[in-house]
Amino acid sequence: MQNYHHYLTVKPLLTKDEFAVTEQVAKNFGAPGGVGEKLQLMLEEKGAKEPNWLSEWWLDSAYLSYRLPVLVHSNPALVFPKQNFLSKKEHLAYAAKLIVGALRYKAIIDSGKLEQDYLGKSPLDMSQYTKVFNGCRIPGLKTDTIRHALDSNHIIVIHNNQFYKVVVYGENGQILDDRDILNGLTCVTQKYNGPSAGVGFLTTECRNVWGIAHKELNKDPVNRASLQAIEDSIFVMCLDKSSKIEDNATVSTRMALQLLHGYGAENNSGNRWFDKTLQLIVSEDGVNGLCYEHSPTEGPPIANLADFIVNYAQEKTLRDDERHLTPHCERLTFNLTSALDEDVMLAKRNVDQLVQDVQMNSFSFDKFGKEDIKALKLSPDSFIQIAIQMAFIRLHGHPAAHYESASTRRFHGGRTETIRSCLPEIVNFANIHLKQNLSPHEKFKALQSAVNAHKGYVGMAINGQAIDRHLLGLKRLAIEGGIDIPSLFLDPGYSTSNNWRLSTSQVAAVNDMVMCYGPVTPDGYGCCYNPRRDEINFAVSAFNSNPTTCAEKFGEALKKCLEEMRDVATSSILSSL
Repeated sequence: MQNYHHYLTVKPLLTKDEFAVTEQVAKNFGAPGGVGEKLQLMLEEKGAKEPNWLSEWWLDSAYLSYRLPVLVHSNPALVFPKQNFLSKKEHLAYAAKLIVGALRYKAIIDSGKLEQDYLGKSPLDMSQYTKVFNGCRIPGLKTDTIRHALDSNHIIVIHNNQFYKVVVYGENGQILDDRDILNGLTCVTQKYNGPSAGVGFLTTECRNVWGIAHKELNKDPVNRASLQAIEDSIFVMCLDKSSKIEDNATVSTRMALQLLHGYGAENNSGNRWFDKTLQLIVSEDGVNGLCYEHSPTEGPPIANLADFIVNYAQEKTLRDDERHLTPHCERLTFNLTSALDEDVMLAKRNVDQLVQDVQMNSFSFDKFGKEDIKALKLSPDSFIQIAIQMAFIRLHGHPAAHYESASTRRFHGGRTETIRSCLPEIVNFANIHLKQNLSPHEKFKALQSAVNAHKGYVGMAINGQAIDRHLLGLKRLAIEGGIDIPSLFLDPGYSTSNNWRLSTSQVAAVNDMVMCYGPVTPDGYGCCYNPRRDEINFAVSAFNSNPTTCAEKFGEALKKCLEEMRDVATSSILSSL
């Protein structure tokens, strides 16, 4: 099997003896007549019958069967440029413009007129865009489902943890004007100031716990109607209060955390419905952006939506004319039993613990950007990925399993494949640079080799020729077919190589934005970046509960690695002139 050699890139993560075992296990798995060949034939048979043999398996294993809270562990947030609101009206007016911008983008999608995405000259599957609006994840006892309303004319606005159904289309079916939406938001903020049932907190819980509570909520007809209004809405707008936080975090880091988790029960974590595919968030203090439920779509379609609505909001001036249409605005109510009240209280305690555990370091690296890297005849993404792995080695003294998401949207229904960025060539360059006193020219040759190895793996991944989704398919076939789990999947080398201590992704946006998310392992880092012309925006996360990781130190190591790599390249180029 061709993937046998690609799998052996696990070598930097294993001892010599461990690698010898893993190499033999992989060889046996791929041998003619072996279990791997049997499963491969079964996979090819399945692939011949389905437009995408992977999509349902990936949706289930990566998202719907995942039982940790979607908050931090799964949902990413995208930070928009900060605003400076001088009044409550300005706060609501900006939120209104984001709402109308999002509705206009939806109209473009619905009309089939959205500009085609390309990777190079290859057109990409556009189906993820159709899943951004009207969607909601529904918690279950063992696995979740996705609900997608075929037709909806309202959004949900959350204010002071209260939920409001706001109609956003006129009787003629047209999107309401920004001014009309502003009137609706004003109505929301003036409508009710009483206590909240706090049901939004339930969406921060572990999925099994939330699934039980969701089932209990649905027993009451009032609750059922309110849940349906939320779940069938086009999207959610969260009107946040200013978070009361006392720490030494930078403004950019506070913004990222506000959008990722809302800063806990006393701030805005209950002013959310984390199951909704799209939540726009605008705070009184100018923090704004979005949080999205990850199962229907990847980051790039969300970033394209964000660029559109941010541009719309920046360019649009609200008319202060005589039109004063106020859209239908209805507060949703909930009847909670004493057991559900206890569930809400427990959810508040749990979300506060999770919020306290999250470290974030959001910063703009401003020494150079992607154009400077291109001028060195190096791939910006490969360059950044090498710096991320080297930063880990610099901090921890050894390499880490390193996940970068690659788009497989060249294929029908394609989502992602794993780029395994802990490649031998990358680790070799890091070790040469950090531990050996070689000339800039020798280091640059090692850097070029690392870049080329990474680019080669990227090429395999985007063309569906990498190993991780393939292995997932073979493993699922064994499980569903009642076949003993092959030894490959029980080998320590397999589990080590899938313990993604570095979970990374490039989410490019035109505007000054950055996406953020939590680590996927307790002892790991999340690292998302937006390479811009003259700077690179980063958001690095870690957990306080692990004493070995530190987002602040990782960010400093990353900056140092980026600068040193640039110096290696420029010194080598200058010396050859």
